[in-house]
Amino acid sequence: MISHVTVGSNDIVRAKAFYEKVMAPLGYARVYEAEDYFAYGETEASPPCFWVLPPFDGRPAERGNGWHCAFLAPGRAAVDAFHAAALAAGGSDEGAPGLRPQYSETYYGAYVRDPDGNKLQAVCYHPE
Repeated sequence: MISHVTVGSNDIVRAKAFYEKVMAPLGYARVYEAEDYFAYGETEASPPCFWVLPPFDGRPAERGNGWHCAFLAPGRAAVDAFHAAALAAGGSDEGAPGLRPQYSETYYGAYVRDPDGNKLQAVCYHPE
């Protein structure tokens, strides 16, 4: 149902360094890169699904309220690693790794904001 997600950045160099660290624990690959934008996909051969670039209208990227992008994680350890990598790479905590029983009994997730304020999540639905 979803072709891709795009988030804005005011500093592509900083954003590349951040996403390089937080996508690795989830197993996602940078599948496209240009001077001022880049994208991730499931594998190097898959289509780009998550794009990071300056806003097209030329105005600064701003964080949205009520919006976030959730990435599937292969296990709970990957959720933990995603969260730790995000904090170490300059992101901020929006919800520590843990079970979220209000969503389901096996829903394990963590929330962060990237350096531009975009809210991200890693989530695992598998029991462990």
